[in-house]
Amino acid sequence: MVRHRTPEVIDRSRVTLTDQERAEVRAVAAELRRHPAAGQVDDPRWLAQARLHSCRLPVRLLEALRDFRSEPGPGGTLLVGNLPIDAETLPDTPSVPDSVERGVTVPASTAMLLGQQLGDVFAFRDEKRGALVHNVVPVPALAASQSNGGSVRLDLHNENAFHPHRPDLIGLLCLRSDHEGTAGTLFSSIRRARVLLDDTDLAILRQPRFVTEAPPSFHAGDATTTHRVLNGSFDDPDIQVDFNATRAVDDEAGAALRRLGDALAEVASELVLRPGDMAFLDNRLVVHGRTRFTPRYDGNDRWLHRVYVQLNGRPSLSHRIGPGPVLAQGPCRPRP
Repeated sequence: MVRHRTPEVIDRSRVTLTDQERAEVRAVAAELRRHPAAGQVDDPRWLAQARLHSCRLPVRLLEALRDFRSEPGPGGTLLVGNLPIDAETLPDTPSVPDSVERGVTVPASTAMLLGQQLGDVFAFRDEKRGALVHNVVPVPALAASQSNGGSVRLDLHNENAFHPHRPDLIGLLCLRSDHEGTAGTLFSSIRRARVLLDDTDLAILRQPRFVTEAPPSFHAGDATTTHRVLNGSFDDPDIQVDFNATRAVDDEAGAALRRLGDALAEVASELVLRPGDMAFLDNRLVVHGRTRFTPRYDGNDRWLHRVYVQLNGRPSLSHRIGPGPVLAQGPCRPRP
């Protein structure tokens, strides 16, 4: 087997806020709640203010976010700890399909502030009704599904791997852990897995011999046209795959895809998010999943806020609905 070099980069994958820094984040979020447009986080006027206010986050946090945006490291993730989440002030964990957070709460504002500092938070019209802040919660009707509402083991995947304008970055803010505190978020980076693959598999994975279907949470059932699983630089490729929804169009490609899955599983890490933790992952480099857990549907189940971030909005401009942050599935008609 030929071993390939991994780019030599510094790993700055974790920052834990001091209590003073935590209070500073809370103060910025609280000020946003007093803005005249503070009815909804989706309001363009509030979004504009959130973008400006994000510059007032603690300097050490700004430095960590900027470093991650510039160079996501070998693991492709950043964990920010001790953000202002107070369990005693939270309402019950939602338990309905397509749950979102449109209100300007401190947790939603916090997720948006960090996301807006990294890039532009955006959404898809066909997923969770175009909301910018998603609730990732267990839903009884979806318990056995491969979706954000399930509680079975969630296969490794890029977020919205089927979509041509899938997020560059994903943010997951933990409001509440599962009852047993064992639900692990899984992360695996192609930067680490690539060295376990030989030249033949790498060459196959770089050919358009794969198709990917939309996830259940995305109300569009069509599969993609054939695509590559590895794209871009040979030494430092991007990855596009969902091991529940991506299939090969021939046996040789299928075998290479299975070996890629084995390599990613071998180098995967598991992280149990605690309240106040926000994990960012580079969706171009990292696949993620989740371990199995047992919800009780009693109002105290695991609860995450999820945001999508684009680093450059121009490639998706023709898909945007008006000038806002929501993308349609196909190109929007030009205005007369």
